Amino acid sequence: MSLTLPQCVELLRPGGRLVVISFHSLEDRIVKRFLRGEVRPDRLPPRLPVRARDLAQPRVRLLGRALKPEPAEVDANPRARSAVMRIAEKLG
Repeated sequence: MSLTLPQCVELLRPGGRLVVISFHSLEDRIVKRFLRGEVRPDRLPPRLPVRARDLAQPRVRLLGRALKPEPAEVDANPRARSAVMRIAEKLG
């Protein structure tokens, strides 16, 4: 999965959306860390003088929070109880 997510972002056109559904906490952690890294690309040392135009621009923006199934959906499909869906949109 760690190779697939960057490739998916590369293939998206600006405005395209990446939707990832994970079923295990380890998978969700990988997705969450990847998306967080794409939103905040570089961590610079504090108090380092850098011009705003020299900062790397984020490649994606997160759309909402992680979505989990509602109780009615879990009742209809018990396997969905651990699913977590995250959505990101590629920036231009």
